[in-house]
Amino acid sequence: MTDKHFKYWAFKLSGIIIIIFLFQLIINGFTEMFLLNESSWTQPWRFVSAVFLHGDVAHLFYNLFALVLFGSMLEKTVGSKRFLVVFFISGILANLFSVNFYDSSLGASGAIFGVIACLTVIRPGMAVWAFGMPMPLFIASLLWMGGDLLGAYAYFAGNPISNTGNLAHLSGAFVGILFGFYYRLKVKERERRSNLSITIPERDMRRWEDGYLR
Repeated sequence: MTDKHFKYWAFKLSGIIIIIFLFQLIINGFTEMFLLNESSWTQPWRFVSAVFLHGDVAHLFYNLFALVLFGSMLEKTVGSKRFLVVFFISGILANLFSVNFYDSSLGASGAIFGVIACLTVIRPGMAVWAFGMPMPLFIASLLWMGGDLLGAYAYFAGNPISNTGNLAHLSGAFVGILFGFYYRLKVKERERRSNLSITIPERDMRRWEDGYLR
């Protein structure tokens, strides 16, 4: 049975992000007007707008893949309004944190990791395909967060591994964990009244992990 609160917001947000990416390609200087940088403190819309910007097609594709995959699962679990709260608050707070460390940044990764972390707290035993094998979501999330911790350590040590915003990932995930504990009780109560089952296809998880986490 389809959840009456499911409004396909993960797909709608993905559509908005694609349109904005086209603006980035077409309009000269568009990205610079809306990305996260030191101007964000006097131009606070950047804390929101940077979530919808992406650096290239690969960055866009893997973020949207994760948003549709995990976002739809979370939206199905907690309802559309709560999903949107997790997405936006995780993304904004991740930007508020990471602007203190990066000269500039952009992308929905902080918001997406908030979504993943929230879903992990609510559905820790849900089976996903990660690192070439099936495993519970909470194990996969711990490994993903471990990779970001290593990346953050390398950043502070002055030897960044890549230009990945590990601090945005971690701060977004922290916010998502808090939301997860808050929503978990509500979900459990609802499930006592109805049987709700969620699965993530193995092939989709494999595709996302291979492209986004390597």
